[in-house]
Amino acid sequence: MPIRAKTSKTKAGAAKTGTTKADAACCDPGLSAAAIPADLVEHARPEDDELAELAKAVAHPVRVLILRNLLRIGTCYFGKLADLLPVAPSTASQHLTILKDAGLVRGDISDARPCYCVDVPKLRRLQQLLGTL
Repeated sequence: MPIRAKTSKTKAGAAKTGTTKADAACCDPGLSAAAIPADLVEHARPEDDELAELAKAVAHPVRVLILRNLLRIGTCYFGKLADLLPVAPSTASQHLTILKDAGLVRGDISDARPCYCVDVPKLRRLQQLLGTL
């Protein structure tokens, strides 16, 4: 279930800012960027671009479903995979293209039909990068 900002006037000012009392606990208005100790500041890492690209590739429920099905089935022809998804085959094809472009799925032509599987090392890399957050 998506998380939504509160809009009701349960607390004074909450409706204006979209924040709740719990939100305010992590957003100390008295803490400026200059007051943050230098050893706590995170800087961009070389692998951040890779993480962002892979995260974007799995940032849709249908693409997550494609990965889960391929992991359970193994190698799968496109037609069979498309039948398992709650979207039109053309939409499934677009999602597969995104996963292939990110390197999470590999595709080959077998018996004149497209056949797909998960690139497990690339999926493990995504898991590793997420672990560095």
